[in-house]
Amino acid sequence: MACALSITNTNPNRKEMKIKNIAIKSAALIGVVAICSAGYMSERTSAITESINSKEQFNQPLPNKTNIAFKEGEVLTYRLHYGALNAGQAVLEVKPDLIDVSGRKVYHIVGSGFTTGSADWFYKVRDRYETYLDKDALLPWLFVRRVDEGGVKFSQDYAFNHYTKKVDIGNGEKFDVPNGIQDMVSAFYSARNLDLSNAKEGDIFTLNCFLDKEIWPLKIKFIGREEIKTDIGKFNTLLFRPIVQKGRVFKKEEDLNVWISDDKNHIILRAQANIIIGSIKMDIQKMQNLANETSQLN
Repeated sequence: MACALSITNTNPNRKEMKIKNIAIKSAALIGVVAICSAGYMSERTSAITESINSKEQFNQPLPNKTNIAFKEGEVLTYRLHYGALNAGQAVLEVKPDLIDVSGRKVYHIVGSGFTTGSADWFYKVRDRYETYLDKDALLPWLFVRRVDEGGVKFSQDYAFNHYTKKVDIGNGEKFDVPNGIQDMVSAFYSARNLDLSNAKEGDIFTLNCFLDKEIWPLKIKFIGREEIKTDIGKFNTLLFRPIVQKGRVFKKEEDLNVWISDDKNHIILRAQANIIIGSIKMDIQKMQNLANETSQLN
């Protein structure tokens, strides 16, 4: 009542009051979003905790792998082209803070992709992929996929248990998986730590990846070393060719090529795919907070 009387008697400036009301509502909205996000994160860490705590029933320790390729806070930004059209952008981010879950340190890594410009008018894409990757084992505990492409939306949440060797995809469905299984995001970060110093042309590297209720043996063939020019400079690179399935999207096995920085970071600098309906290219646009020096040329 005292506050109400004070406001009435001082006859405040209406514009100032409006600004204050907007500020209060904005702060409240931010608070609600923060609370909801905290609740969602709690659900996710609970799922990870359940998998980690099952180790008590099994006598098999997780592998111990050293990560030298990336660190917390790394951000990689890419420009996407469809033919001559600038079609979108993709961002890969290792969140700045490690998550502590039941004594395990976990990276939270987020990949997002979205259309821009005229491409956004006729086929809007808003995709988000997340992995919760064990820092010391370089294995995923949880994979989150949110797809929104041309109005088609779907979600996936995969909880990985490396002790029981199962993936829980929800709705009571669980799948048996082999040792070292990865999701589609964690596979990239784990592969960046492969020792490629003695790679020879024709060498094939394999990672098992769980996607869409199937185990995919992700195979990449080393083609050779090349110097390429990007938007941010020239780099020495390692050229790889993922072994893909012909006929469905690609005409030939060699229609997908990936150029990786020839340094300890092993960053994808360029990826180019010749598909049945055209050509798609992804180029590095920005890289921040890298763990090592790059192979960029002066």
